[in-house]
Amino acid sequence: MAEFVMPQLGADMTAGKLLRWRMNIGDRVQRGDIIADVETDKADIEVEIFASGIVDKFLIHPGEKVPVGTPLALIREEGVTVPAAGAVPPLVRTATALAPVRATALAPSIAVSPPAVAPFPGRLHISPVARKIAEEQGLDPAILTGTGPGGRVTREDVQRAVEARTAAQEPPDRQTRMRQVIAAAMARSKREIPHYYLSTTVDMNRCVQWLAQENTRRPIADRLLYGVLLLKAVALALRQVPELNSLWKEGKAMPSADVHVGVAVSLRGGGLVAPALHHTDRQSVGELMKQFLDLVQRARAGSLRSSELSDPTITVTSLGEQGVETVFGIIYPPQVALVGFGKIAERPCSVDGQIVSRPLLTATLSADHRVSDGHRGGLFLAALERLLQEPEKL
Repeated sequence: MAEFVMPQLGADMTAGKLLRWRMNIGDRVQRGDIIADVETDKADIEVEIFASGIVDKFLIHPGEKVPVGTPLALIREEGVTVPAAGAVPPLVRTATALAPVRATALAPSIAVSPPAVAPFPGRLHISPVARKIAEEQGLDPAILTGTGPGGRVTREDVQRAVEARTAAQEPPDRQTRMRQVIAAAMARSKREIPHYYLSTTVDMNRCVQWLAQENTRRPIADRLLYGVLLLKAVALALRQVPELNSLWKEGKAMPSADVHVGVAVSLRGGGLVAPALHHTDRQSVGELMKQFLDLVQRARAGSLRSSELSDPTITVTSLGEQGVETVFGIIYPPQVALVGFGKIAERPCSVDGQIVSRPLLTATLSADHRVSDGHRGGLFLAALERLLQEPEKL
């Protein structure tokens, strides 16, 4: 019997909320099937299963929020039978059967009365209706600001105080929670990871010319963006400096055999996610273009898959569309490197002893000094630049 547990969809995730099951008890599942939808502080994620078998039992029900690693369901191997006494009714019946238990557990807290209010001072300027509402709500009108004649506390003053207290007690919305978890992850990164930073300027003339020619041969729907060339060049450069394609776990760097480049995607409501383009180094630029567009669309629609958020081996961020020339990013743990790109801008430069105008791009590397050093980081940026001078080979 295998346990299907709440996955960690990023280093900043500590808990997730089960939104719904995609399978029923008794259904056969294959590795990679979408079995559930989970809400995180950043997005709603389609969670894949990494074991094949038969769904035997649900341990968590929709609406429950549990820590990462909590068993959510049991998956039984095909051919293995379970005694009748251990059989589990369908999900709907199971949820109904558990409802009284949940209600009983919550009943004592529901029955607790609000704290009593101390008797009001006799000279307090407050209307009788406002006094009654304040007493029922457990508010001390002595701390309220009255807006009535002579500073009298009115019913509206009490109601505003009640609404303010309720708003303060409500959990933050997803946008607020996202900013909080991003801030926590970045603070942890800067606190624990000894960053070093490098940059280089890349002449994009050959890339720009090749891309224009290549796109004239392609149908409009299949045309390429230069950002895809950058992603492929990063993936191939990692083959030459593989230590940057590692994860820091249990106090040491663990090199990854696969290159899964995480792409920073800004969300329409604010914040960002960085899902992975799997096996980036093995895909053609045409395949990467299709996968990139699909990934961005699903990220902004809130339909990413768990594997896309749990296994990036490096992150690429590009702020060129926002007019940014240089970006030095913060490493997203447990990764050990991040590559940043600014905008392509026409600038004067020296080519064969002549001053000419060329489209130049600033590429940066933020890397973990526990895993690599400036020399190795410099080799990576040099490899990246060389690869971009031969775009037809990407």
